[in-house]
Amino acid sequence: CEKGICSICRLCNDFCDAFVEQKCDALEKPPYVCNGCSTKRKCSLQKMIYDAKVADKEYEYTRSESRSGVAIDEKSLQQLDTVISPLLKKGQSIHHICVNNADKIMYSERTLYNYVDYGLFTARNIDMPRKVRYRSRKKPGVTHKVDRECRIGRTYDDYKKVMADVNAPFVVEMDSVLGTKGGKVLMTLHFVKTEFMLAFLRDSNDSQSVIDVFDKLTELLGLDTFRKLFPILLADKGSEFTNPKAIEYYRVTGEVRTKVFYCDSYSAYQRASQEKNHGELRKILPKGTSFDNLVQEDINLVMNHINSYSGLSLNDRTPHEVFKFMFGEEVIKKLGSKLIEPNNICLNPDLLKY
Repeated sequence: CEKGICSICRLCNDFCDAFVEQKCDALEKPPYVCNGCSTKRKCSLQKMIYDAKVADKEYEYTRSESRSGVAIDEKSLQQLDTVISPLLKKGQSIHHICVNNADKIMYSERTLYNYVDYGLFTARNIDMPRKVRYRSRKKPGVTHKVDRECRIGRTYDDYKKVMADVNAPFVVEMDSVLGTKGGKVLMTLHFVKTEFMLAFLRDSNDSQSVIDVFDKLTELLGLDTFRKLFPILLADKGSEFTNPKAIEYYRVTGEVRTKVFYCDSYSAYQRASQEKNHGELRKILPKGTSFDNLVQEDINLVMNHINSYSGLSLNDRTPHEVFKFMFGEEVIKKLGSKLIEPNNICLNPDLLKY
């Protein structure tokens, strides 16, 4: 009304508010709906009805929304652009680029074509003559980045068979520790028997950076010493570890230098020793910490403090001391490990605050 709400309308509003607030106590317990209630028809309280068709439509909408857009962060996109665009402008195809740079590109060909279509790269569709000339196919083939055949003969069951031998070799567990999304990452190598751990800073989480680390270690230590330190490598099924042959064979001589095995999916307990040490690492570099401003010398400092920490499982010895006893002082010097005085050990973020 122009003069305001009349007494009848005010009474109606008060009644509606009171009605909405009344809710059956049964809705607070499973199944949280009134569908199976025997007093549903007579009940005057607020009702909650489950409709399968409506629920299915909402699910389809949510699923569609979650799969739309681009699933890549800005830093990763920039790194990918530096590899893809210069080669596209040279007239190379997406397929040729992916085949010859498989360890730097962790995306399928279809995804790269989509990124070019969206205009996310410096290169455009005009830089791919065949792409401009032909219409896109209605049903493009699906490709997978991860080659599952690389795990044949390298499963956790295969690993257990090797370790069942009385003269089983040493095992080194390897994993990645992430900083911020799209930024630098760490690769950790954990010597199970000594609890000694190394960590290497990588610019991106691709398999080429993993291969580069092992090539540098081989050059630093020599092939014979490398074989002695890394006879068995146990990794998870991360995409950065899906080129085992490049890790197992030294590219310079083509000789075998190690053997790679994979844990089962969702089975972190199969590398429990390394996961425990990652807890010490996270005390200094908590989750969400960016590694972009760090250099390898910072990571070496972090690992020196962790490896100098006495452990009950080592009879109060440090991993540094046990590793040095088993492999010698010359090896530990080449790896850049130094023993920190017990009272100078710092296991919190203050260690890297200069």
